[in-house]
Amino acid sequence: MRRRVVITGTGAITPLGHDVKDTVEGQLAGRSGVGLIRQFNATKFPTTFAAEVKDFDLTKYVPEHGPWDHAGPNTRFAFAAALQALEQAGLKGDGKCDRTRFGVYLGSGEGVQDFHALLWVLSQNYDPSTRAINIPGFTRGTLEMFHAEREAEQELHTTAAHLARYFELDGPNLSCLTACAASSQAIGEATELIRHGDADIMLAGGAHSMIHPFGVTGFNLLTALSQRNDAPEKASRPFDANRDGFVLGEGAGMLILEELEHARHRGANILAELTGYGTTADAFRVTDSHEDGRGAIACITGAIKDSGLSPDQIDYINAHGTSTKVNDRAETLAAKAVFRERAYKLPISSSKSMLGHLIAAGGAVELITCIESIHRGWIPPTINYETPDPECDLDYVPNQARQHRVNHALSNSFGFGGQNISLIVSRFE
Repeated sequence: MRRRVVITGTGAITPLGHDVKDTVEGQLAGRSGVGLIRQFNATKFPTTFAAEVKDFDLTKYVPEHGPWDHAGPNTRFAFAAALQALEQAGLKGDGKCDRTRFGVYLGSGEGVQDFHALLWVLSQNYDPSTRAINIPGFTRGTLEMFHAEREAEQELHTTAAHLARYFELDGPNLSCLTACAASSQAIGEATELIRHGDADIMLAGGAHSMIHPFGVTGFNLLTALSQRNDAPEKASRPFDANRDGFVLGEGAGMLILEELEHARHRGANILAELTGYGTTADAFRVTDSHEDGRGAIACITGAIKDSGLSPDQIDYINAHGTSTKVNDRAETLAAKAVFRERAYKLPISSSKSMLGHLIAAGGAVELITCIESIHRGWIPPTINYETPDPECDLDYVPNQARQHRVNHALSNSFGFGGQNISLIVSRFE
């Protein structure tokens, strides 16, 4: 018999707040976390705004911050969110728990980017007359300017390693970076580890920050970012006819996944049950979902089948909803294909309209939003929805939160490269 997996703790650091409460209440209030970029001078970029985490201070969470001195913002956000989740679950410093059965699975993006050091070394070794780099000089400069530990922090596995070391989690330790689907995939795969008996508890989720010159330049070159520089707070507008791209965000979302009987045995407060996990690939293009939504359709269908529910039992969809032309249209087609006529009555909303796109961290934060919707009886809106798109004609909960009983919520994450993840979280019975 497959082991049941429940959620006993959550934590979040986002553009709307430094915990789950502020993040969710900000969404229910329809508040935007988007503003002009403050981390570097972006005034000459095609896009000058993003959804940044504001006023984050790691010392509020850990007094001995030495181990994190060279860590990137992704790892710092992950630590704070993980600490919140562990504390809520009653697992921080729990010596009774078998740490070899307690693991980590993250969808975490690349770490610190030492852009300023690189630019300085290049400027000192570039000959404009020949347009060539003095390689020996460049090498000497990088050895002098770059820091070994900071360079190591660029690796994708370091965030999970930091969390395992600090919290003494000796079980399975894994990382994935499947673009925008990463943290959702980490949660799904962590669920499978528990279901099949390879772990009893998993700290799962994701963290990411691409709000740096390389990140903004890359997405601008792909023409994926909104350029609504005159009104940043209105730039993320999923499913609206006048959408022109997504808004880059940053943050972290962490969950404690636990085998049901293990949670019961230690008297844990169970927040919800992870009942469904679906994963597919479009096998289409590196930067686009398939225009017919074929991967998304198969993914949602797989998650519903895995949960043992019927499509009629899904009460709410937290959409991937990026505010790009292709994604929003394809996700709408997928909802119609799976839910048929009921798709028109099923409330769908996009947290990205307020949070921006947290890339690898997005799915975890959006799943936490679904859990809170189950508890609060309210679902967040899709803000900035002003002009209906004939190709996106479903109920997107426009502009105002809605009171609605949720027993089973579906969270979609559809990433660059066609990676598709759907998760179903249910009221615990």
